[in-house]
Amino acid sequence: MGYMRQSKLFSKTRKEAPADEIAKNAELLIRGGFIYKEMAGVYTLLPLGLRVINKIEQIVRDEMNMVGGMEMRTSIIQAKEVWEKTNRWDDEIVDNWFKTKLKNGGEVGLSFTNEEAHSNILKQYVNSYKDLPVYVYDFKNIFRNETRSKSGILRGREFYWKALYSFSKSETEHNEFYEKAKIAYKNVFQKVGIGHLTYMTFASGGTFSKFSHEFQTLTSAGEDTIYVDEATSVAVNQEVYTDEVLKDLGLEKEKLVERKAIEVGNIFSLGTKFSAPFDLKFKDENNKENLVVMGSYGIGLTRLMGTVVEVLSDDKGIIWPESIAPFKIQLLSLGESENVTKEANKVYGALLEASIEVIFDDRNGMSVGEKFADSDLLGMPYRAVVSERSIKEGGIELKKRTEEKGSIVSLDELIKTLK
Repeated sequence: MGYMRQSKLFSKTRKEAPADEIAKNAELLIRGGFIYKEMAGVYTLLPLGLRVINKIEQIVRDEMNMVGGMEMRTSIIQAKEVWEKTNRWDDEIVDNWFKTKLKNGGEVGLSFTNEEAHSNILKQYVNSYKDLPVYVYDFKNIFRNETRSKSGILRGREFYWKALYSFSKSETEHNEFYEKAKIAYKNVFQKVGIGHLTYMTFASGGTFSKFSHEFQTLTSAGEDTIYVDEATSVAVNQEVYTDEVLKDLGLEKEKLVERKAIEVGNIFSLGTKFSAPFDLKFKDENNKENLVVMGSYGIGLTRLMGTVVEVLSDDKGIIWPESIAPFKIQLLSLGESENVTKEANKVYGALLEASIEVIFDDRNGMSVGEKFADSDLLGMPYRAVVSERSIKEGGIELKKRTEEKGSIVSLDELIKTLK
């Protein structure tokens, strides 16, 4: 459904965000009626917010499918026995599980990540080298019992993410896919409108590879510190910022700029760390058994939405990129004369007929100033205004969210511009 009358939208804009909400992303999203705060670190996606997430999801899905990803949906309730195989059921090892008791005895946990779940499933289906490689991914809610949850939807106790896991026959095959994943990730951030601010950043690789790669978006609200070489667009996370690493990457310390950033995605080589505990092996051409080589590739979708709001807003509100805006255009009807109402409804009908995603501010009893303020807060890419003045001047006033002033266009021109 690419249309909506604002008079029918149950969520209302607000002048103030909750007093305990200090993050700009959550403040603007709550005030605009995109999300509702249930409690610290837990947010409900309202209709407008869900439209944004669905668009981000489709961009991510398209990129994952392009590199051979197969979408599935792993369960949120996780079996204790599966996670005991890697020791990650132990609270000493993982301190942010949400766990619960089953009525008939036994304990289960709510997904906090997916490596074990996927390895356990693949174990049932992979036997031969002919069964590999496999690239499986899912979108799901993830639960983390964080001690304190701040930064709005950038760090939640419940959040929505995409995780892909690669299962390969060899290090070489793994590396080939890993390089494709880098490009897919860059495409995602480009398409959601923050590519120009996002750097692929060298980070700690853990036990199985020298480096992992994070995708870090520059913003003063960031939790991470990175060092950027602006000439080459290479960045290094503070955790691996050593002379040895810089030499390894051919970077000169004096050319690096220290910046704050938000991590919007990461990719890891996992080696056999999660295939060994599950005895996830395949027989090669010579009938010899080998452990499967794995990688993991994650993006938090709600976090990505919050990052877009952090970096692409102004003092009036949100500025959605066209690719993920809930609607392409907001139509405002100003004044309550029959003439204006009739004309605004005609324009709305024409936009629907042309299959243009439109939200129509048809609310009565509001001042012009209030309608304009709401429009800026909601941040659709385009705003069209029907008023006594615009009718007198022969059309509709059209402006982009990023422009100060609009211009008068005919209905045909409006449709043509938006098409």
